[in-house]
Amino acid sequence: MRNNREKLVHCKRIVIKIGSSSLMHNNTNKLDLMKIEKLVRTLVDIKNTGKEVVLVSSGAIAVGRTSVGLVERPDDLSVKQACAAIGQAKLMMIYQKLFAEYSTIAAQVLITKNTITNKVSKVNAQNTFIELLHMGVVPVVNENDSVSTYEIEQVVKFGDNDRLSASVASMIGADLLILLSDIDGLYTDDPNTNPNAKFIELVEKIDANLIHMGKDSSGSDFGTGGMAAKIKAASIATKAGTDMVITNGNNIDNIYKIIHGENVGTLFLGSIK
Repeated sequence: MRNNREKLVHCKRIVIKIGSSSLMHNNTNKLDLMKIEKLVRTLVDIKNTGKEVVLVSSGAIAVGRTSVGLVERPDDLSVKQACAAIGQAKLMMIYQKLFAEYSTIAAQVLITKNTITNKVSKVNAQNTFIELLHMGVVPVVNENDSVSTYEIEQVVKFGDNDRLSASVASMIGADLLILLSDIDGLYTDDPNTNPNAKFIELVEKIDANLIHMGKDSSGSDFGTGGMAAKIKAASIATKAGTDMVITNGNNIDNIYKIIHGENVGTLFLGSIK
């Protein structure tokens, strides 16, 4: 186990995904600016060590809906897309401002499922990511919810950016994908309802039992991706040779702990490249 964790110290290209529930204050449904600032500072500090960092950030619809005074998540598709258009601009403005405070450029990259499935679009996106990383820029990625219906209709979805982040990690040949979630990692059952649920520290292979273990549920009003989406993300990432860790996004320091080889979260081992 220790050897598996120690190899994460040597990761050079890292994708970090943060979900909507980890970005918002639970009691007010507004952005947790202190947490976002700490996230940005952490990513820049990691980048300053010589590593390449990509951030996949949810939150566009959540930010947009609170901006226009909607208390509940809207059901109407056009309202969701309008909220995404409003929220994505506001969210990116905050990210760019915070990254700039640490002398770092952030670039917005909006992706649809077609970007991943179309060979030409995928190569173009891959080239863009690689060039941005070579320039020392931090790409900030989200699904283009204002025009895409894949995720927000939940028909053929990425899954609250979990699968999107795994697809990005696979596309750019990332060494490590970190999913910042509202749970410590993978359990044998839902720990919120089953006190006997056991924590799983290491997953060497994703099998049918593990897939069955993932229940497509989310305890957050903002998030749409449950553990099933995260296991699917792990399948995508590990098949591409990328190690993946699910950890609690309430503690941003978990990112440091993971890349320093500490036993935090659930580690899914990538296939040998």
